[in-house]
Amino acid sequence: MVSSPHEGLHQLCQKDPAGFTRTLQRVLRIPIPEPREFAVLNADLTEIEPVERRVDTLLQAETDEGTYLLVVESQGKRDDGKRSSWAYYLSYLYAKYRWEPVLIVLTQSASTARWAAQPIRLGLPGWHSLTVRPLVLSPENVPLIASEEEAKRDVFLAAFSAMTHGKGRGAAAILKPLAAALATTDTDSAGMLAQFVESCLVDAQARQIWKELMMPVNYFFRHEVAEKVRAEGREEGREEGIEEERASMILRILDWRGIPVPDSVRDRVKACSDLGQLEVWAQRAVQATDAEDLFRDGTRTAS
Repeated sequence: MVSSPHEGLHQLCQKDPAGFTRTLQRVLRIPIPEPREFAVLNADLTEIEPVERRVDTLLQAETDEGTYLLVVESQGKRDDGKRSSWAYYLSYLYAKYRWEPVLIVLTQSASTARWAAQPIRLGLPGWHSLTVRPLVLSPENVPLIASEEEAKRDVFLAAFSAMTHGKGRGAAAILKPLAAALATTDTDSAGMLAQFVESCLVDAQARQIWKELMMPVNYFFRHEVAEKVRAEGREEGREEGIEEERASMILRILDWRGIPVPDSVRDRVKACSDLGQLEVWAQRAVQATDAEDLFRDGTRTAS
C-alpha cells in the first residue's frame, strides 16, 4: 500500500511511464521524443564504497532519436544536499550507460519547486564544467483539472494533477471529476491511480472526500483486496460475503455524512442480495441528503 506523497508521486511514474511522458510534454512544453518502449531500471547507484545513493525512479526510454534515462526524484522540501547528489546521479549514469540522463523533480510545494529549478553549476565563474538543469513538475505548472470532460480525456494527467495539488485546498476541486473519469478506466489502472491519489492528499477534508467518492465506484469492489475476499469466500463455500460488505459500506457512507438511518432503511439495505442494486445505492449514498434518497429516482426492486 502506498503510504506517502513521496512514494505515490514517483511510483506513479513507474506504473505508467507513457502517461508520465505525455504529462512532461504537455506541462513543460519541451521536445521530449515519443518513446517506443520503456524499462524500469535498478535505482541503486551505489558504488563499491559504502555510501548508499539511490534515485526514486529510473526509467529507460527508447525513442527514434536514441535512448534516454529519466531520473525521477520526488522532493518534499528544500534539501541542499540533494543538489550535489543530483549532479552525481547524472554523471554516474552517463558514465555507466552512455545514454543521455534527464533529471525530473516532482513536488507538491511551490517554494520547493522554485528551489529545485535553479541550475546547478560546477566549475569556474563564467566557465562551468558541468551544469545541471532539473525539469520540475509542481503546483505552479501542473494544471488543476476540475472538469469531468477534461479528466476523461487524460486520466493520468487528471490523477497526476490531484496528486501534485494534494497539499493545498485546491485538491478537493478535482476529486469528483477524477472519480467520474476513473469509473471509465479499466479496473486495474483505476485501482492503482486511486491508491496513488489518496497517498498524496494532505488536506484532511480532501482525503475524506476522496475516500467517500471511491467507496461506491465499481472498480473498488473488483480491486485486489475485494477479489481476495471473494476468493476466500468461494474456497470456504461462502458467496454472500461481498454483498454483506457492500451493504455495510452503504450504511457507513451515510453514517460518515451524518445522515440518520432509520431501521427500515438499514434492514432493507442489509436484506438486499442484488449486487447491481447495492452499487446504485452506494453511488446515491454519496449525494443523498436523506436515507430514503437511496430508494428514489426509479430504483429497481431489490431481491
